[in-house]
Amino acid sequence: MSFETRVKALLARGLFNDAASLAICELGPQVLSYLHALLRSEADANEVFSQFAEDFWKGLPGFRGDASVRAWAYRIAWHASARFVRDPFRQRGRRLETNEASRLAGEVKSAPEHAWRSERVAQLREALDPEEKTLLILRVDRGLSWHDVALVLGEESAAPPREATLRKRFERLKEKLSKAAREQGLID
Repeated sequence: MSFETRVKALLARGLFNDAASLAICELGPQVLSYLHALLRSEADANEVFSQFAEDFWKGLPGFRGDASVRAWAYRIAWHASARFVRDPFRQRGRRLETNEASRLAGEVKSAPEHAWRSERVAQLREALDPEEKTLLILRVDRGLSWHDVALVLGEESAAPPREATLRKRFERLKEKLSKAAREQGLID
């Protein structure tokens, strides 16, 4: 029996806590990995993951089954991360200490070529806005269907974006990344 089938069977029997436990145990590692990629900070990702788990647990009794449980989980994680990023307290930056800047400069100088290239690619991803990062992660890294990506990125109170619209945004995103990679000398 598939994961989706097991969760939906538990929901049909009204065993919401069991369904939530199963879903969080099964999907938790990949959702946490997504949050790490999106937020680029282990502490922030862990904090948002905690909020995701709470939101998922509380929201599961209202799950209508319009999407897969997996897509619904990513949608909840996306909204938890968006709330986290919008939090005014989080928007205040932290200044880099002089010794930290010197240490980082030394690491860059001593990094081998492949590490330098990996870092540059990570910087390209980091320069994307959260919605672009999510589109890239869910479609490329996680392999979600266009339908599921549309459900994840949809606003809570609005209809999800059309799949054709997301495909076009994805094409523009690929062009943007290609241009940036050429400018950085990562590709010819």
